[in-house]
Formats: sequence, C-alpha cells, structure tokens
Amino acid sequence: MDYSEDSIREAADRLRELIDASENTVFFGGAGVSTESGIPDFRSKNGLYNNRGVEFDRYPPEYLLSIDCLLREPRVFFEFYRQKLDGRKAKPNAAHIKLAELEKEGKLRAVVTQNIDSLHTEAGSRCVFEIHGSTARNYCMRCGKRYPPDFIFESEDDVPHCSCGGTVRCDVTLYGEQLPDRAVAGAVKAISEADLLIVGGTSLTVYPAASFLHYFSGRHLVLINLEHVDSRGLPVDLEINLPIGKVFAAL
Repeated sequence: MDYSEDSIREAADRLRELIDASENTVFFGGAGVSTESGIPDFRSKNGLYNNRGVEFDRYPPEYLLSIDCLLREPRVFFEFYRQKLDGRKAKPNAAHIKLAELEKEGKLRAVVTQNIDSLHTEAGSRCVFEIHGSTARNYCMRCGKRYPPDFIFESEDDVPHCSCGGTVRCDVTLYGEQLPDRAVAGAVKAISEADLLIVGGTSLTVYPAASFLHYFSGRHLVLINLEHVDSRGLPVDLEINLPIGKVFAAL
C-alpha cells in the first residue's frame, strides 16, 4: 500500500475541497479512528476479538461484552473488561484533533462515533453522538450513582459495587442492549441534514450502526478506511484507503 507523503497530500487536498464546498459536514467514525491512539479495533487480525487471551478463548467474543455475561458471569465480564478495554492512557490522535478544529472553524456540524473511548470529546469536539456509549461514564445499576472510570479499573473487588450494594457498570451499550435513544436521535438528525458525510475508520459491518448511512441524502459521501468499504449502495464521491490520522493531519 502506498502511504507516501504525495498520496496522503493528494487525498487530503481532495477531501479539503469537498469540505470547503460544503455547508453541513458530519463525520461518522468507527474503531479505525482510535487505532492510531493505541486502542485496538475489534475484528481485524490484531483486534480484540482475535486476541482476547487464552483464559477467555472458550467464550464467544460477543458474549464477553454482552449484558448476559454481565448479569450471569459478572466476574468474567469485569476481568475481560479490565484487561482489554482500559483506554485511560490513550490520547487523541491527529484525526480527533483535526475534527475538533473543523468544528471550531464552523466546517463540521457533528461527530457520530461508534467508539466508546470519548477521545473526540477529549480532543475538544462538542457535538458528539456516542451511539455505543462510553467507558468514561459509569453508574450503579441499582441506584444510578455515577462513578469515574478508575472506580471500575482500580477496584480490588472482582465485581465493583456501589455503596448501596448495587453493581457499578460502564455506560456502554453491550450486546443484547438497545442503543441509547438520545444519541441515536441526534445522530440520525445530523446525518439526515448533512450535505457531506465523511465515514472513517469503519468497515460498516456492525449493525444497527451501519444502517445509519441510509439516512444520508446529501450531495457528497467520502469513505476513509485502510481497506475497501462496501458503501451499501450509496454513491461515493471519494474513497481513501490510507491511515485516517495521516490524512486529517495533512488537511
């Protein structure tokens, strides 16, 4: 794959032209946006599902991050969660930072993300719809009391408990749960009103998130991913198969 400075610059210039010509740009992103921050994706060869550890190999990967696992085998759930989803040291990369800058410039209306690391918010983006929730937010399943991430990751108990006795869990949409209504409503509205939709770092294989693209009826669609992405029948103006952080850094 050609990751030369010339190829990156050419791609960035073409993307910038579309952004400058648009009045309402929305970014829809997936795990590939955060891999350059050191957070593994889920389904690639080096992703979380293929490197979950021998102690978890007997479990289907989706089960380990499901509401069923949390309720039936909470010790297994939290052991896996602490080992694999601790992103507290991760920092925003060039893609997160540039998206925040574009919002401040008035060139980007919203970010819709499937990621649970809250790096877009940390980078300074204000209009962010986290359709799968965030590990930065945690709450008691009994009384609703809120807790910081450290409470779960640094707890000496196998299963973290609130002062009321309830289990403290991450505010993440687990397999078997519905997506959060407020984030979904905001994401759908943003995408449906966009005239430019930039889809980055996602293979569009995770549903129902991938179906959000069908709300887009704007003028231009851009896909940025290391590998080719099926656009689900939507016309694509520009497809960039380069590292997303390098492309945004060159804008």
